[in-house]
Amino acid sequence: MPFSLFVQNVLNGAGLGLLYALVAIGYTIVYGILRLINFAHGDIFMMAMFFVYYGAFLTPIPWGICAVLAIGLTILLGVTIERVGYRPLRGAPRVSGLCAAIGMSFFLENFAIVVFGGRPKPFLYPDVLDKVVIIAGIHIRAITFITPVVCVVALLGLNYLIHRTKMGLAMRAASRDFDTARVMGVDINKTVSFTFGIGSGLAAIGAILWAARYPQIHPFIGVFPGWKAFTAAVIGGIGSINGAIAGGFLIGFFTIMLVAFFPSLSGYKDVFVFVILIVTLLLKPTGLFGELE
Repeated sequence: MPFSLFVQNVLNGAGLGLLYALVAIGYTIVYGILRLINFAHGDIFMMAMFFVYYGAFLTPIPWGICAVLAIGLTILLGVTIERVGYRPLRGAPRVSGLCAAIGMSFFLENFAIVVFGGRPKPFLYPDVLDKVVIIAGIHIRAITFITPVVCVVALLGLNYLIHRTKMGLAMRAASRDFDTARVMGVDINKTVSFTFGIGSGLAAIGAILWAARYPQIHPFIGVFPGWKAFTAAVIGGIGSINGAIAGGFLIGFFTIMLVAFFPSLSGYKDVFVFVILIVTLLLKPTGLFGELE
């Protein structure tokens, strides 16, 4: 394989892995606090794409501003879903929350079909993202270079939020012991809503970058990336932010490099991902990073 092509595949793998990591964090931080798997998270990912699509298609607002507004709307959507769909069931058995999450996923998918239509749509994005960047003689598409940069900045911002702010401290306290955190003065409702908002915002960033890489969207586009991201969270250790990042990076990088080096096996790339999941759980049932952070 030529060196330039190898570098291209490394960047593609890193970018895809970090996109999975952004979405996986949404699963893991919600589970870390509520012990709830938010199965609607992949559909929140999908809604962010449509927010950008219709903002850019129906209004004269510049694409960049549409993207920022879409992230804000997606955060609002995540907070609303928590307030309407999950908070009333917080004291109920966990199976009730699980059923609510599955129901919310179906609701968002069917809402998107009715409102946005079931036909795939071409995702609009600036031509600058298709520009070819030349680095050390290697030709790289701009979005391939931008994706890991944006993802790393978002993850560093999340790390600062979790470890250097009062809200981050409240989130870590709630993940350790929900009831004790409440007794110590943590506003649980505010903390949980904030957690859903952060997870949804990261999913929106991932969704916009994903759609710019694979520019065709439809109401079910979030299903498979959502399952892959959930798999990444489980491989890394559900509830662990570092585990979600490691699991997402592992899955994305492995997927791209498998196709690059063994193209005859490209049709089985998803099979290998779930084989990795099974092997990981057999060897380390709590995931690569073990217990909750």
